[in-house]
Amino acid sequence: MSTRPQVTIIGSALSGNKGAAAMLESAMQTLEERLGDVDVTLLSMYPAEDAAQNTYPNLTIVPATPKQLGVTINLLALLYFLLPPLRPLLRKRSKAIGALAGSSVLLDQGGITFTDGREKFLLYNVASILPALFTRTPVFKCAQAIGPFTNPINRITSKIFLPRVRTIVTRGRITHEYAEGLGLRNLVAGADYAFSLEMDGTERDAVAQVVDLSFLEGGEVVGVCPSVVMQKKVDAAGGDYAGVIVDFIDRVQASGRKALLIPHSVRTGTDKTHNNDLPLCRDIHARLSRKDAVLFVDRELSSQQLRWLIGQCDLFVASRFHAMVSSLAMAVPTVVIGWSHKYREVLEMFGAEQWAFGADKLTPTYLWDQLEALAAQRAEVKATLDESLPQVKERSLMQADLIAQLVRSA
Repeated sequence: MSTRPQVTIIGSALSGNKGAAAMLESAMQTLEERLGDVDVTLLSMYPAEDAAQNTYPNLTIVPATPKQLGVTINLLALLYFLLPPLRPLLRKRSKAIGALAGSSVLLDQGGITFTDGREKFLLYNVASILPALFTRTPVFKCAQAIGPFTNPINRITSKIFLPRVRTIVTRGRITHEYAEGLGLRNLVAGADYAFSLEMDGTERDAVAQVVDLSFLEGGEVVGVCPSVVMQKKVDAAGGDYAGVIVDFIDRVQASGRKALLIPHSVRTGTDKTHNNDLPLCRDIHARLSRKDAVLFVDRELSSQQLRWLIGQCDLFVASRFHAMVSSLAMAVPTVVIGWSHKYREVLEMFGAEQWAFGADKLTPTYLWDQLEALAAQRAEVKATLDESLPQVKERSLMQADLIAQLVRSA
């Protein structure tokens, strides 16, 4: 049996949502720095896709689709808890149970969990941590948004399960206040794990193989990162999200600027829109009146490559949360079209919360006015981002220190 530390992770991925990839890879980088050789198991929602993109020799991908997690893994974990004589067999026959039972900690990297308005995900939120509770593996919720807790179903469920988590790292002031209001005491105020992501210097050359980087030379570049999640919310309320973004990019081009259209969540080889903004971006690109002044990234890039590319922009417009994290990490002044407190509380750390607004305000004119206002204050905003970033990164890295302490004490 290996004597190397073992850690299991759930809620993140290498494929699809590159925010999830950024959190996973941040954990891989920071834990190896603190613990040396460490074996990591990812309980994966997309096991085949994640396995195809896995370049880490110490990362094992174990299938944990919603059905497998909710039924098989949870049932086996319950048997593990109830029938101690079966434990050796269960550890041997189930890779997921073997990983959990052998791990010092389960890292839950769900970006937003146990929150009002997302009750349809509540069962998954519980199923993600329940097997670890059954195997008595400490659960560490990496920096994420939780709350509010006014919905009775969410409030009751949260009061049952969240106190059983060893540590909850809150991702900002609003989440921390919601959690304290629920009576939770297992809290640490932190920052998103993806702020810890380091680039290795190969990103430019890798991006240059698939993107014409000469486009970025000369003139102001405005990056645009749409989100199918935001599209569904806007369109359900009678709006036309794609139409607004098309109009916005047309205005960017008419102003003499260049536009970079970049999906931050891509699942290669499928048109399914869950964790996949590429079909939406293709629709937007097809509807543009001019295509010569827009660079469309029509393929899947790594989280580090996306961060580097976002960093080449002068201004940025984000609907994907972790696209916003990358733009802030690269000190790019950013307008945010968000749907949850999770956006605003992160922007607060940079003194930039005024640049976020919700779907209720999204019109072509309002979005354009926000960009022009940001452009007028670009130098001042960038200086504030640069000044705030070291402290935010320190808050992000702090959770790696806590995880390492937990592993060493196991």
